[in-house]
Amino acid sequence: MPEVQVRKGEPIDRALKRLKGKLESEGIMDEVRRLRAFETPTEKSKRKAKLNAKRAKAKKNRFNMS
Repeated sequence: MPEVQVRKGEPIDRALKRLKGKLESEGIMDEVRRLRAFETPTEKSKRKAKLNAKRAKAKKNRFNMS
């Protein structure tokens, strides 16, 4: 579970923005949105294909030392 320490003199809005960024980067918000409503089989396959393409692209870039 991501945590954000509110710094001394820091506005709450800024701390909430940092928390939102952490949640987004860890994929928690995407999962909450996905679990909120029924996902059709077509949407499920599109989501998985998109995730696999993203992983393949990251793997390709990781090993491409040019």
